[in-house]
Amino acid sequence: MRNAWTLTKVRMRLALRNRAFIFFSLVFPLIFLFLFLGLFARSNVAAVPYMLASVLAITVMGSFWGLSIQLVTFREQGILRRFRVAPVGPGAMLASSILSNYILTLPTVAIEFALARRIFHMQGWGNLGGVFFLITLGIVTFAALGLIIASVTNSTQETQVINQILWSAFLFLSGATLPLPMLPIWLQRFALFLPATYLVTGLERVMVARVGIRQIEPEIVALAVSAAMAFFLSQQLFRWEPEAKVGPRAKVLAAATIVPFLLLGLWETAHGNLRSTARTDFLSIERSAPADRPAPLNAPR
Repeated sequence: MRNAWTLTKVRMRLALRNRAFIFFSLVFPLIFLFLFLGLFARSNVAAVPYMLASVLAITVMGSFWGLSIQLVTFREQGILRRFRVAPVGPGAMLASSILSNYILTLPTVAIEFALARRIFHMQGWGNLGGVFFLITLGIVTFAALGLIIASVTNSTQETQVINQILWSAFLFLSGATLPLPMLPIWLQRFALFLPATYLVTGLERVMVARVGIRQIEPEIVALAVSAAMAFFLSQQLFRWEPEAKVGPRAKVLAAATIVPFLLLGLWETAHGNLRSTARTDFLSIERSAPADRPAPLNAPR
């Protein structure tokens, strides 16, 4: 634990010296904040918590992209090789990645809440305990998923390609950019198999409906199990040397991290109510819109 904390402090100092990190961890999420709240919640204060949930989800999911690229870059540049001579194991190295990213993400989340309250006049805070819990679990989960991608890719270029594909799915098919009830029915069903969907809908539930932790147990279980599996497998597949390559078998093993979401997606398709609760939250915001606004488009049933 001491080694992990020492590495965490080193990783935080290195990150704060990186201008690209400052942009993507602070400036980029704030662009989404002003875009979403300024355009979609400008004339409806009640919609601010709903849109803020999407912004928070995008901020949290940024852990996925950043950590995978960083770890692969460290390996290619021989930086990980230097750590190997120290009494540091893969577990401490990976844990420090997640912890440093968590600590550096929390100020951005706090700023987003403050701006939503100050500039966009958000009247309620939602269930703050649930929000904090989901943000914590979400950061750990998507950071761990980023680490598993870094563990099974052999170059920065390969990592970027896989990241771009997965990030696009997380961003556009989960309800993070366009509310889930507004997507076509077949996309809504596909979204039930994406980890990002459970983060987005969970945050919407605690922000808008102010539900407790027990009401979002499927989302919590799926995120927690996936995070544990991804962290465990990333330790097993961790490589210090840039010359060490992984084969197809390791990539198949890493794919096991999506099993919780496949199972949950199948259960939601047959018995769940995630789509209906997402629709209820969405319609509650639409009903609170001012009367002089144009009638909204009907969401797919």
